Amino acid sequence: MASLNDQHSLDDARHVLNNVFGFDDFRHAQAEVVEALLQGDHALAVMPTGAGKSMCFQIPAILNSTGLAVVVSPLVALMEDQVASLAVNDVAAVTINSSRDWESNAANWRRVAAGEIRLLYISPERLMTGRMLSALENLPVGLIAVDEAHCISRWGPSFRPEYENLSALKEYFPAVPIAALTATADQATRNDIVDQLFNNAGHVIVSGFDRPNICISVTMRGSWKQQMLDFVKARSGKSGIVYCLSRKQTEEAALYLADQGMAALPYHAGMKKSDRWAHQDAFMNRTGVVIVATIAFGMGIDKSDVRYVLHTNLPGNVEAYYQEIGRAGRDGEPAEAHLLYGLDDIRMRRMFIDQDNGGDNYKRREHKRLDALIAYCESPTCRRHALLDYFGDNVAVDENCGNCDICLDPPELVDGAIIGGDILNAVHLTGQRFGAAHLIDVLRGAANEKIRKFAHEDLSCHGVAKEFSKDELRSIICQMVAAGFLQLDIEGHGGLSISAKGQNFSSGKFEFNYRKDQVHVSVKVIKKKKKIAHELSNQETGLFEALKQQRLTLARQQGVPAYVIFPDKTLIDMASRKPLNEDEFAMVHGVGDAKIKKFAVPFLTAIAHFFDANN
Repeated sequence: MASLNDQHSLDDARHVLNNVFGFDDFRHAQAEVVEALLQGDHALAVMPTGAGKSMCFQIPAILNSTGLAVVVSPLVALMEDQVASLAVNDVAAVTINSSRDWESNAANWRRVAAGEIRLLYISPERLMTGRMLSALENLPVGLIAVDEAHCISRWGPSFRPEYENLSALKEYFPAVPIAALTATADQATRNDIVDQLFNNAGHVIVSGFDRPNICISVTMRGSWKQQMLDFVKARSGKSGIVYCLSRKQTEEAALYLADQGMAALPYHAGMKKSDRWAHQDAFMNRTGVVIVATIAFGMGIDKSDVRYVLHTNLPGNVEAYYQEIGRAGRDGEPAEAHLLYGLDDIRMRRMFIDQDNGGDNYKRREHKRLDALIAYCESPTCRRHALLDYFGDNVAVDENCGNCDICLDPPELVDGAIIGGDILNAVHLTGQRFGAAHLIDVLRGAANEKIRKFAHEDLSCHGVAKEFSKDELRSIICQMVAAGFLQLDIEGHGGLSISAKGQNFSSGKFEFNYRKDQVHVSVKVIKKKKKIAHELSNQETGLFEALKQQRLTLARQQGVPAYVIFPDKTLIDMASRKPLNEDEFAMVHGVGDAKIKKFAVPFLTAIAHFFDANN
């Protein structure tokens, strides 16, 4: 079995990068990963979403003209889109997956066996069957790529059992370099991936986790529907993703937004497959569509112009949160990630962990992961710094990043000794079994039926915090839970009790400062943003829209997502350059040899028609 480095150098790889994909040079850590694979070494690449991970294994696969690259991918949609993108660039790639009929899969396998194919995309379940492994052992496999590699690790929050068997690949193909790729993996997860796939013998290349173009913000959830509407409405006409915790909430949120005039569509695993595909197609190919989804939507979605991600609930952990917000701003242009969370989220997430089938060590680890996310939400300092610090990327940004809610609008910290003591006293006097809503009513001096039922109007704590609004008290209580003074009854209905740390609150041993004005959501689009690479004039903006329409026409003709033809970044460069012939068209960012042949004429024609109509 020939090694990838028998004939090829990094200069050869740059030639492929330019001629096939139309890019001048590698970015981020791409060159380092490509070079390791060309040398026949294993490599784990941890790179941000949108950093070009796929190209790290596609280029070595193209250079290895006599061998086959096997690409392991968890999602059918992702496999199909990657194959379509490669086909547009005249790269021989196929997929064998469950969405295709037997005849299609059989025909693709015959092409693989005949040596016509450079890249075979396949799921881990289908790859790790005895029959498939035996067949591949008889072929010149020169490279194996494992996408979404964090799924192999039991240390990670996204472990998938079907990935576990991939650890046997090094025994079946001992001389074949393996590329493992992921956008999110903390140190423990990275160590586990390297151990399972490489026997600790590979390169680990971490290019950094920072996405400086994404403005990140967190706020307490109040009236979540109104907060969601305010946020989405202020960004009307822009593509966005709204994540919800359940299928029911997803349907409810999408309907609410649609009733308010927003172009919102639901997406979750309980929908008919045809409806999911139709909604995904609308989101991918139309501007200004809001997809309201569970986490079933996202992995492998390569839409570059998602301008925001809004979480209406707390994600399961920092890794999941990071991966989900990474779907915004893949084009490098300004984007936003906003998170709403509340006490109910914390209780639900704790309950999910405790009800999981994992052992005690697993549950302890997941509770710690959740603790880290709660601490991030309640952090009084730079969000970006806290997020990157979690991944060990603590030198990436200054203490003030200038593009998160804390840095743009520093919160006012208030001494919470008195109100904190009042809240703890109310929890104690009411028997440490009521939730936040009832405690807030007690503290504000309400006289409702529940107060009277338990005679809580007679307690000394009744009405001691009348000057605080419900939202303010809800925020302070949540901050006390995050700080460890209060704990939630996870199995029950969210009743609050005093923790061991809370028992020492009045001693002054622990300081408690709370943040004011946490229940709000800015409906203004953050003004402090990076400038786009090229500010289009009014005429160029019109041309850009005409080019997008031409792209959509070609995409529909070929049955592929619009970005497969060209991403927005290419169309922006095209609108700026205004090429008049093939030589000028070849200079556009992201235009390789195959795309010159296929698309120069229709796009040059569209440019000519635009200027004929506007002169």
